[in-house]
Amino acid sequence: MESLKEGHQRRMEKYRKQYEQRRKFYRLLKENASDILHSENFQKTRHHIQHGTMPVYRHCLDVAKQSIQINKALGLGCSERDLIRGALLHDYFLYDWHDKNRENYQKLHGFYHPGIALKNARKEYHLTRREEDIIKKHMWPLTVVPPLCREAWVVTAADKYCSLLETLKIRKRPGRVRVGVAK
Repeated sequence: MESLKEGHQRRMEKYRKQYEQRRKFYRLLKENASDILHSENFQKTRHHIQHGTMPVYRHCLDVAKQSIQINKALGLGCSERDLIRGALLHDYFLYDWHDKNRENYQKLHGFYHPGIALKNARKEYHLTRREEDIIKKHMWPLTVVPPLCREAWVVTAADKYCSLLETLKIRKRPGRVRVGVAK
């Protein structure tokens, strides 16, 4: 039978690994997408709800994290920079899609927002072809043309997974998220 001390050590090791994984992820964010994270428009996504009670900002961070984990677990060799930047910008539509009083309200948001997100992202950032493919095709099969690169497939899968958890309220709205504090 495991002693209390051994159980405590095992739990502490688990928490240490989780802490290190978070630090590594935030380091990757800072190295690859600091410009996005600190932009005024991306900060505004904290005030738009995506699924359930989850802000678009947190959803995009979760999709980026999940994309990195999928890439690592499957050994796909995707560009981490393109994964992170594409995931952060995949829902860069910059409006509250739940607001029926909004001008140009679209009942078919799922079909139209990838194009709007891509248009907004192009205005503010120099995008690679992979980043554009990620943003434009992340709603496949609603976007009839499937993704063309591995990175877009990974972000599409990560987005579906995170959206499912948020919609089923398995992943709840977290407290304050501080990006860029890990060294």
